[in-house]
Amino acid sequence: MIKDLVLATSNKHKVAEILSIFTDANIQINLVTLDQIENPPSVEEDAPTFAGNALKKARELSRYCKIPAIADDSGLVVDALEGQPGVLSARWAGVHGDDQANLNLVLDQMKDVEAELRMAKFVCAAAMALPDGREFVTAGEIEGSLTLSPRGKNGFGYDSIFVPTGYEITTAEMDPQLKNSISHRAVAFRKLAIMLAALE
Repeated sequence: MIKDLVLATSNKHKVAEILSIFTDANIQINLVTLDQIENPPSVEEDAPTFAGNALKKARELSRYCKIPAIADDSGLVVDALEGQPGVLSARWAGVHGDDQANLNLVLDQMKDVEAELRMAKFVCAAAMALPDGREFVTAGEIEGSLTLSPRGKNGFGYDSIFVPTGYEITTAEMDPQLKNSISHRAVAFRKLAIMLAALE
């Protein structure tokens, strides 16, 4: 069983979410994050797919740290925007990680779109790379629709404007336990947790 694992993020929200998923899967692991690594490699997320970006980050980090690494790439896919922002979700407004600017831009682009045409989905690809060259990629998604304005204080990114199918609240209005049970990231990382538990 793998004991040490490096995660290609310093996003505290994402770290907590993934740790919760692993705990629910009964996986006890020492999770190292980017802010605990001296001079971590900078990986340009220039692949055209979520899976490509996730695998690229995991591969480079595992090579650098010489322990197994996991990474994900996720984003919002909006029907009315022809699948955008997609892999550009984290930098849709031009600056990587500016959640508020990204959210505002999507809302502005969707302001004239009628409610029944505001379909969207969250997509996540999770990747794991091992020093011996083995690589694994899983995927998860959750379908829903976009609100006209933000609602809720939990979550991050586009959570406050996304209502999953079958619910009347946004993922930012959900408590973390509910969100983690249905989210795109939860689906992808639960699959990865199963693979992780089987590794030696």
